[in-house]
Amino acid sequence: MQNINEIEELIKLISKLPGLGPKSAKRIVLKLINNRDELVKPMANTLAQVYKNVIRCQSCGTLKSNSLGCNNCENSKEKYNKICVVEDIADQWSIENSNIYKGYFHILGGTISSAGQRKEDLLINSLVERVSRENIEEVILATSATVEGQTTAYYIEDSLKKTSTKVTKLAQGLPVGGEIESLDDGTLYSAFKNRTGIKTSSD
Repeated sequence: MQNINEIEELIKLISKLPGLGPKSAKRIVLKLINNRDELVKPMANTLAQVYKNVIRCQSCGTLKSNSLGCNNCENSKEKYNKICVVEDIADQWSIENSNIYKGYFHILGGTISSAGQRKEDLLINSLVERVSRENIEEVILATSATVEGQTTAYYIEDSLKKTSTKVTKLAQGLPVGGEIESLDDGTLYSAFKNRTGIKTSSD
């Protein structure tokens, strides 16, 4: 294989995507090069538009156009009394596609990890503000059943103690160590239907 800098750089970038390694990246790059008019040019234009126009809402964490309001937390035609808290946008999409839950979403942007991710980097403070501002009756913690996900859930529950909002978590059907985006619709349905209130310790 010839060492063409542009191709090598593209392979490195594509191999950073989830589920792709160098071999898969090479196949994708060859496909793109062999179909440059059908794929490369429109993809480059679309990526440029996404980079320019799509941003993360600083209130709820979902994706939005920078020229429009946020449909999730600002311009929703329906008013809900529930917020489902997830770690990332992939989790939101999985739950939305299952048609199990009807309500607002709040995307944290990660977890309080063992690697030491700062709590300030997550949208926990804005969650507390939304709950108070929008008279939310229930916050559903749909973080993953990992150590990091559960640690984050406990911290959020503690942050909401001063509100009168009911805090629940996903229950049966959520396997230990499982991530939300990898669950099937049946498992998600069971987890939502059987969600339970969080019991806080008295100490």
